[in-house]
Amino acid sequence: MTDTKAILEILARDFPDPKSELCFHSPYELIVAVILSAQCTDKRVNTVTPALFREAPTVQALAAMPVERLETLIRSCGFYHAKAAHLKEMAQDVVERFGGRIPDTIDELQTLSGVGRKTANVVYAVGFGGQAIAVDTHVFRVSNRLGIVCADNVSDTEKQLMQAIPREQWADSHHYILLHGRYVCKARKPLCDSCSLRDYCKYYKDNEKR
Repeated sequence: MTDTKAILEILARDFPDPKSELCFHSPYELIVAVILSAQCTDKRVNTVTPALFREAPTVQALAAMPVERLETLIRSCGFYHAKAAHLKEMAQDVVERFGGRIPDTIDELQTLSGVGRKTANVVYAVGFGGQAIAVDTHVFRVSNRLGIVCADNVSDTEKQLMQAIPREQWADSHHYILLHGRYVCKARKPLCDSCSLRDYCKYYKDNEKR
């Protein structure tokens, strides 16, 4: 049986200041950055958002920006046609339905264009200090490799993580697992030899037997 408590204690030592690596100064900037981060690195997003926020410092300005200009500003993030459309529609939704205020609940966030469960969880946890576990590719991969969950999809992964981890640790645990996946438990070449979780890892133990 996986010792989730011990795993989280080790990750807390490895990553003593768990937080998003996206640069933002408000819930508005955060939701834009998270939408842009889909299939794109945080590092790349952080190179794009300064110019975007200079031209669209508020959600109202983003809603009014011509989509062609928005596409130009975010082109290097990839999938820029779809992302520009989602960003503009999201901003219009916020202005028209929420009075220009980024909603602060997961359910309301998910009503916005381009905002799925993962994005809503990130904005709720990181932007508003709520407790949520956002499951991206890193969290999905690492939590399954460690054996904290046994799931075939992100929805089941989130549900199982919420059962395995105390609620008050959800937000920090999301970052612990994500950062471990980004820098240690990589998709193609995990750094098993230098991994602090090796003794607890189902993936490592299974591969050791081969």
